[in-house]
Amino acid sequence: MNTKIVVLTGAGVSAESGINTFRDANGLWEGHDIMEVASPQGWHNNMELVLDFYNKRRRQLLDVKPNKAHLALADLEKEYDLSIITQNVDDLHERAGSSRVIHLHGELLKARSTFDEDLVYDWKNDIKIGDFCEHNHQLRPHIVWFGEAVPMIEIAIEEVKTTDILMVIGTSMQVYPAAGLVDYKKPNVPVYFIDPKPSIDKSHISGLEIIAEKASVGVPIAIEKLKT
Repeated sequence: MNTKIVVLTGAGVSAESGINTFRDANGLWEGHDIMEVASPQGWHNNMELVLDFYNKRRRQLLDVKPNKAHLALADLEKEYDLSIITQNVDDLHERAGSSRVIHLHGELLKARSTFDEDLVYDWKNDIKIGDFCEHNHQLRPHIVWFGEAVPMIEIAIEEVKTTDILMVIGTSMQVYPAAGLVDYKKPNVPVYFIDPKPSIDKSHISGLEIIAEKASVGVPIAIEKLKT
């Protein structure tokens, strides 16, 4: 089929695989203030703390597997022109078999140079102080931190502009610029919003259908609906 589907995913799609959703109810990430571990200033202040934080996340990622939601989306790609825009930094969509994944916030299994941001390396081990790029500059996590530009946002916007169906899975739609992506869809495009505790106002988005389920349950429901 030539029907185009764009899927926007957040932490909720990976939570069932055992990936921590980072932010606790009190706003802390694993006991840390967000700005300590996810900002250029935090990196400047305590490089070792930041590296340790992401090294732990990376080790955890290598121990988990894609869940039913990831697998269902990968299967859907066999029938539709499907692309995924994810706020997640894990590779579970790719491991499930999805081939077109746009990572808005970077990728945990990559490292990049602090000298040249275009120098990006596949990286499954811990990043340590003293791990340098080819220009002898320290490597950092390939993560978009607060206060940094989101390089893939323009590509994501173009995907949403041209989609026939939009699915939003496991995201509060509160973090910008990702939360603004839905505003770029055409008015007649249906939106399937899958989240066990939906925090979205139906009146703000045309064509919205809320499926108040966790991802592994809600994604198959949405797929059945879009096929009818």
